Amino acid sequence: MLHDMFAVSFDEIARIVDRTPAATRQLASRARRRVQDATPAPGPDARRQREIADAFLAAAHGGDFEGLLAVLDPDVVLRADGGRTLAAVSKLVRGAEAVVAQALTYAKFRTGVLRVVANGQPAVVSVVQGRPSSIMTFTVVGDRIVELHILADPERMATLGLTEEELARAAY
Repeated sequence: MLHDMFAVSFDEIARIVDRTPAATRQLASRARRRVQDATPAPGPDARRQREIADAFLAAAHGGDFEGLLAVLDPDVVLRADGGRTLAAVSKLVRGAEAVVAQALTYAKFRTGVLRVVANGQPAVVSVVQGRPSSIMTFTVVGDRIVELHILADPERMATLGLTEEELARAAY
């Protein structure tokens, strides 16, 4: 990983792990093969992922602290990106209770959501006054949400290309 991801030379890695550069190259080669041969554990099907995302939204909308905790992994990570325009919105939040606090705070600002799929994951576009304000994707492992990604950058939201008819279908 040091070599492939961070361009650290095999000579430097060899000194760190107390091996020869040739042995370090061999270790890296074996590790790459293991990663390539590894089969990821199957995740929940798309319908189940959507159910979990919908449970999160319902709990957030209803102010249900316990309901939110029930669908979040204890080590959940929320990443929010407000871009240049809304830089203050950009943040990294770790842990279920901290994410619940964020969800309950921001739920009151949404007037509607449009359920979509983004990058193969369940997602929602938050619609405020008939315009898309953010998109949130849910990464589900097992029956828990392990990551939430929120894009609230107005410049990038403007490029979604949603029609007025699609936005009019937004509901909560």
